[in-house]
This record gives sequence, structure tokens and C-alpha cells, in this order.
Amino acid sequence: MSYREASPDVDLAQACLPRRISSRKGENGVVLVVGGSWLYHGAPFLVSVAALRTGVDLVYTSVPDKISTAVRALSPSLIVLPLPDYKLTSKSVDRLYKVLDNVTAAAIGPGLAKGCEKGLVKLVDILVERNIPLVLDATALIPDILVHVSGSRCVLTPHAGEFKRLFGIDPGSGLEDRVKNVADVSGRHRVVTLLKGVVDIISNGVETVINRKPLIAAAMTVGGTGDVLTGVVAGFLAKGTTPMSAAVGAAVANGLAGVAAAEEKGLHITPEDLLNHLPRVLKKYDRLV
Repeated sequence: MSYREASPDVDLAQACLPRRISSRKGENGVVLVVGGSWLYHGAPFLVSVAALRTGVDLVYTSVPDKISTAVRALSPSLIVLPLPDYKLTSKSVDRLYKVLDNVTAAAIGPGLAKGCEKGLVKLVDILVERNIPLVLDATALIPDILVHVSGSRCVLTPHAGEFKRLFGIDPGSGLEDRVKNVADVSGRHRVVTLLKGVVDIISNGVETVINRKPLIAAAMTVGGTGDVLTGVVAGFLAKGTTPMSAAVGAAVANGLAGVAAAEEKGLHITPEDLLNHLPRVLKKYDRLV
């Protein structure tokens, strides 16, 4: 199985699309983030801020009402949409219709409570029908969702355990096995899969890219770094980047931000440190037209 190595100057240049000099608010991407639960209020926040750090104009952060005040308090930059139920129910999805006309990408799953299959499928079907690109992570990575996203502009971002739950097979332990398995399931389900790990593997079934990170990236085992990655994917998608380029670019950017944070703070970083370094990583690729 053939693959290529990710290259920051190639892949981030492709992921970071140019911005019109005369652009107005909303033209550079609007992201909907759906996640969170009574236990996990930080995940949707990290996804949302990461999306903003890619340069999108607006982020709607949709979380259960129980934690909406806490999420609002974390940043004035987010537009928080409280949902009536603890889980992503059909009733909760109905609350989102009012913003969908403006949304250009969605991120679903981080921090989401389990047992939300019905609402999750309903929301995904709506997004796919409207041709809104999406990234699914964490709780949203369930086998039932695959038939609903097949052939759509969708990026799946599992770690090894989520990969096995989602596709029913272990991703493998060696690089060659992982490359083959990620490419096979991506081609079969016609999606982009980003398998997170010491070496990230990204494939759409036709092209496969691996993203190696320096040893210092071992600091990125801290919880929340995957949420930052999901937000970067969503941000790139929202601005019109293809799912494959968005996934590869996000893996590279997230890794570089993690390395920069670890070089500064060693094995003592938090996901917020990645958020702070993302602009420095991406600024090099800013372009105006």
C-alpha cells in the first residue's frame, strides 16, 4: 500500500485557502459545533476555539442548557446555543434549524453524552442533505453512522479504540497494517479517515498520507488535544478546503502546535497551549487576494 509523508509547506498551503481583501463577516467560514454533556463541557469549547484559530468568522457552540453558562463564561467569542436535553435528542436537533442556513461546516461528537444515536443520525442526515461538510469525533463515531455519511464530505477522526468500535476491526500495530486498514475502510465507506496516533494516518481510499511527529509530541497525550484537532479540521472545511486536504492540514497544524507547546513547556502542556500556538503555525500561510 503506497503513501506519502505529510509536508507542512505543501499541505498547509493547500489547507489554508486565501481570503478576499474585501471579504465580509461570514464569508470566511461559519462552524457549528455540537457536543458536551454534564461531565464534559471543555471538549466543545476546545473544538470551537480551535476552529476560530483557523480564521473562520463565526462559531456556533451548541451544548446542553445545563452547561451553556459555563461554556459562555470561557470565551466571549463563541455564540452558545443551549439545547433542551442532556443528550442530542430529536428535540435538540430541531433547535438548530435556525442557524443551519449560515453554517458552512459542522463538528459533532466531542464531549457528547452516550445514547444519542437517534438525534445524531437525524442531525447528520440534515447536514448531508444540505451538503454541509462535517467532521465526526468521539461519541459520534458509531457504526450506525457510516451508511449516513458514505459519499458525503465527511472526515472521521478516531483514535485506535474508536477506530475498532466504528469499523469493527483493529487498526493494527505496525505502520503498513495501519495504512492498509485506514485506506481500505475509507475507500469502502467513501469518507476521509484520520487515524490519530504517534503517526497520524489520513486516507480517502485513493490517497493516503502519514504525519510523523517528533518524540517531543509525546506531551500531546493530555486530554483535549484531539478536540483541538477536530476544531482545526472543521475550520478548514468551513472555508472550502476539501475533506482530504482539511484532514491532512489539520493533522500537520495540530502536530506542529503541540511540538511548539512542548518545546516551551515540556511534558506539562494543556490543550489551551496548542490553541495559543496555532496562529503562529498558520500565519505563515495567510494569503489575500
